[in-house]
Order: sequence, then C-alpha cells, then structure tokens
Amino acid sequence: MVTTTVHTLESAPEGSKPLLEGSIKAFGRLPSLHAVMATSPALLEAYQQVHRLVMSGTEFTPEERTVVWMTVNVANACHYCVPAHTAIAKMEKIDDDVVNALRNETPLPEKLEALRAFTLVIRDTHGHPSSDAVAAFEAAGYGERAILDVILIVSQKIMSNYTNAIFDTPTDEAFAAFAWKPKAVATE
Repeated sequence: MVTTTVHTLESAPEGSKPLLEGSIKAFGRLPSLHAVMATSPALLEAYQQVHRLVMSGTEFTPEERTVVWMTVNVANACHYCVPAHTAIAKMEKIDDDVVNALRNETPLPEKLEALRAFTLVIRDTHGHPSSDAVAAFEAAGYGERAILDVILIVSQKIMSNYTNAIFDTPTDEAFAAFAWKPKAVATE
C-alpha cells in the first residue's frame, strides 16, 4: 500500500480543483475516491468522464449496470467500491436480492447471471473471451453493443478499484452501513 493525500478542495492540485468542485456539487460532499484521485488531475477527469458515459451512454438498465459494477468490485476485492455501489443500488431501487447475490457471490436470475459470468470472463482473460463465452453471452440475449459496454464499465472499475487497493482509500461515512469484506477475509 502506498501513502497518499486525501485531498480537500484547498489542498488539491489546481487542475483537480474544478473537478472536485463538480464532485461536491454532484454528491453534496467530496467522495474519498475523488479526493485520492485528485493527485492526478488526468486520472480524476478520466474517471469522471467514463462515469458519466457509463451512467448515460450504455444500453444497460440500472440493474444490469449494477451487475457489471459489482461483479468487478467483488472480483477485485474493492473495500471502497462494493459499499459505494451498494449505496448507489439502494438509491436506484435495485432489488436487495440482486445486490446481496452480487456481494455474496451467489446465483442471480439467469440473464443477470450470464452478464456476471461474461463480465468475469472479460476481467479474468484481460479481454480475450473464448468464442464459447461470447456465444453464451449472446444466447442470453446480449449483443455486440453489450460486449463493448461491459468493456467500458470494466475500464471504469480498473481506475477506481486499483486506486483504492493501492492507496487504501478511506470508505466514506455515507457508505459505512454497507461495509464489505471479501469471502476469504470475512471468514477470518
């Protein structure tokens, strides 16, 4: 783990200040993830732009988007993003059974399970899915656009999950009620 600054609006590099102001305006507070990313204005800007595209530019429903986000968050054991996306799922009124299945790595309804499985294939193969994996995803009702949208969301999660792992981003108080530990850690 690397020590970093969890920036405030005052301590952030000049290039990050307008981005942090946007975060505060959007969320009513400064998310710790954004405060850590602020050391690199380019990373923070890229993350925010990809987040906007994920929210408004994919063909996924909020539930499907949550499946991709949470699948990667759990697979990458992200102590920050699992609680954060649990809170987002609550705000978006995603069924608690779906959210709990994602957090606990238990089965989902068939089509959502196909989305989770394909997301894991993309993550685990670093973008080299087998033709069988692609065929199974397509058989579940997803197409080329969905494949590309999974890639977009996985790229967003790489930015956040890796930042959180390397810098041990403190979990925001707003997400504390949704704290999570990976299965291997949770049983200790």
